[in-house]
Amino acid sequence: MSNVTLNIGGRQYLVACAAGEENHVIQLGETIEAKVREIGAAGHNEVRLLLFAALLLADENFELKQKAAPAAAPPATGIDPDALEALAARLEKCATALEE
Repeated sequence: MSNVTLNIGGRQYLVACAAGEENHVIQLGETIEAKVREIGAAGHNEVRLLLFAALLLADENFELKQKAAPAAAPPATGIDPDALEALAARLEKCATALEE
């Protein structure tokens, strides 16, 4: 185990992490600090400030997951896909015959 010190909202926090994860945890702390600065400390106590930062980051994460989610299947039309494929093939044959 390793320890890193994160500077968030003008305070220092000692955080334990797995060996080799120090830089990653520091980058996460910097992301939180940036969000705290974005909110601004005026009128907020430390707990409330960190709560708002966490909510904003969770919302960003949620939106990214929504964008990355596979598109929903199109609504069922009641038409057999194989029948559509056969119809398309017949139409292509007709179009080819008309072009000749």
